[in-house]
Amino acid sequence: MKDFGEFDYVIVGGGAAGCVLANRLSADPDVSVLLLEAGNDEKWIWTKIPVGYLYCINNPRTDWCYKTEPEAGLNGRSIIYARGKGLGGSTLINAMLYLRGQARDYNEWAELTGDAGWNWDSVLPHFTGVEDNWRGKDEHHGSGGEWRVEQQRLCWEILDRFAEAAVQAGVPATPDFNRGNNIGVSQFEVNQKRGTRWSAVRGFLDPVRQRPNLTIVTGALSDRVLMGESEKRALGIVFRLGGEECVARARIETVLAAGSIGSPAILQRSGIGDPAFLQSLGIPVAHALAGVGSNLQDHLQLRTIFKVEGIKTLNQQANSLIGKMKMALDYALFKRGPLTMAPSQLGLFAHSSPDVATPDLEYHVQPLSLDKFGDPLHTFPAFTASVCDLRPQSRGSILIRDRAPDSAPKIAPNYLSHEADREKAARALKLTRRIAEQAALAPYKPVEYLPGPKFDTDEALAFAAGNIGTTIFHPIGTCKMGRPDDATAVTDSRLRVRGVAGLRVVDASVMPTITSGNTSSPTVMIAARGAELIRADRRNAA
Repeated sequence: MKDFGEFDYVIVGGGAAGCVLANRLSADPDVSVLLLEAGNDEKWIWTKIPVGYLYCINNPRTDWCYKTEPEAGLNGRSIIYARGKGLGGSTLINAMLYLRGQARDYNEWAELTGDAGWNWDSVLPHFTGVEDNWRGKDEHHGSGGEWRVEQQRLCWEILDRFAEAAVQAGVPATPDFNRGNNIGVSQFEVNQKRGTRWSAVRGFLDPVRQRPNLTIVTGALSDRVLMGESEKRALGIVFRLGGEECVARARIETVLAAGSIGSPAILQRSGIGDPAFLQSLGIPVAHALAGVGSNLQDHLQLRTIFKVEGIKTLNQQANSLIGKMKMALDYALFKRGPLTMAPSQLGLFAHSSPDVATPDLEYHVQPLSLDKFGDPLHTFPAFTASVCDLRPQSRGSILIRDRAPDSAPKIAPNYLSHEADREKAARALKLTRRIAEQAALAPYKPVEYLPGPKFDTDEALAFAAGNIGTTIFHPIGTCKMGRPDDATAVTDSRLRVRGVAGLRVVDASVMPTITSGNTSSPTVMIAARGAELIRADRRNAA
């Protein structure tokens, strides 16, 4: 085994969390930091042009190309489970939507962990501290940070009419989804800068690459935590680089930032997890933690499609040579138009029933339609209104198949396995139909194409949800933080792995419950606060 050297901090994973951690920890010139990333230092043009997600997702160059196990809740289907590969992680390929969730999400974290440092008032400064918002600085937003937030640079009349229909159906308009309660309908704001994707590597890593105390290594596939022989302490990480097994040692801490799939898999290969499961694979138990890999939560979106008449959608433009030429020209000259498109442009947050205190449904509305991701757009004009349950009750798991670090784990989200989720799916599809029936859309004669009007009972709609449901790629919770008496908690409220010294997890896997919206920016916030906790603990130990 090659000795790669010793560093104060070894960060495993160069995605959103890893880029933030590398930035913040290396700001101290007295410590040395190693950042390991299994993918490349990606310079591909499609990781810069916003619409490039069409070419990056399910492409082994930029995506791990995972798939779920066949899901009973999806009527036996297995679906793609994209995770970004390369420095920047999923911010290279994601939807670029800037959303924090709701104040109630973080207040719930504070209750579940017993730590007020995770409540809304406490985390808000971490959101605003990294933010560079187009509005400038105010009580809700920050300016001058690394995480650029802008308005979208295109508009579609069909989306404006859908927004009007939503208001007619009882959902108010809102100017801002990120003030603690995201009720309403509005255009999404995006992590872009002048029409280009603003990834975590551009925002947090590129400006500090030349720091002499920061070492960045790509193509480094992390295998397992190096554990002490006489004590439960992490000493570093074992990884593969260029076909050779290497070890990097950490003087202070090893920090896993490999995401909700990667971090639990590394722990399991290290012998940290459920003893019965580890023993079934012949892995010696280094430390028993039953919750590793459990508590997987995700947002399942239900893709409804409506054909329309007499109004432009991307279907017509993208299927026309002249339309394609115009799109290319708009982008080349002005960095505007469809090539700047996030996967969804219009957002809507609503209540599934009057009994829900804050919005529990999120819509991603698009001026286009296709049968499934990767397929060509339909030739007929249409829009897609995808709706997801923001707070699903179903829980899944991430479990390694064997001890090999290059083996894809078993991903089992268990979508719609909880009856409450099935009931809410039916209510969500009914709300979508109610919006489509409003006067604002009537001139365009919307006709439901998917799932189809034949699904007309709650039971039938719940079944249809299994046909049309797909992930929005928001896996969280597989190394959740919790109180000391929570037997399923993997980390404490300071993100330290329980019972193992010198080891933390700082990424989306520590969320105990999923946020009420997209999870990229909450992950950035977790990393910013995690870095602060790491530095504070070092000062206190000195």
